[in-house]
Amino acid sequence: MIKPAHKTHTQVYIKFALLLALMLGYFIYLTLQYDLLTGGIAALLTWSFFVFCTPIADAGFLLDFPLRLLFGIRMVVSEIAVWTVAVLINAGTMTFASHYYDTTILTKLLQQIITTPYPYWGIILLSGFGTFLSIRFGDELLDVFHHRDRNFFHTHHFKHELILFGFFILIIFGYYYLISTLGIDVSTQA
Repeated sequence: MIKPAHKTHTQVYIKFALLLALMLGYFIYLTLQYDLLTGGIAALLTWSFFVFCTPIADAGFLLDFPLRLLFGIRMVVSEIAVWTVAVLINAGTMTFASHYYDTTILTKLLQQIITTPYPYWGIILLSGFGTFLSIRFGDELLDVFHHRDRNFFHTHHFKHELILFGFFILIIFGYYYLISTLGIDVSTQA
């Protein structure tokens, strides 16, 4: 195990431990609500919902950032692995045990999105673009902080990043439009 030599590394360990505690708590809740197998699969499907259906790297970023800080693995590489695992989880569940999607509101919503290619695969597509753009920004910012690209803000490269940021904003608006067509009102949900 790597010893935290810097305050940032200690914070990463603490955040990762809190993440694991949250995930474990959610798994225990679902297991008590249903059973061990159903709770485990519902927890995995919920995690994959956050991978597929949010336009920022939240579910994956919780793994990507610690892996980048601790082991130097570029976040884009670990995010590709996260998406691959999420695809495999959903492909297996959809093929062999689709009834597990009926466990929570998020898993039902995920099933609706997966089984309705038009227009809801657009949510997954926009989320993928947004996720990988945010991961790219994160990787580049860490490179700047590590002084690998000291002239980042003084080159034409920064203009390119501003264009990508504008594209990211368009993705967010498109994403929220598609989500609104699902007919859910987040403000009334408990």
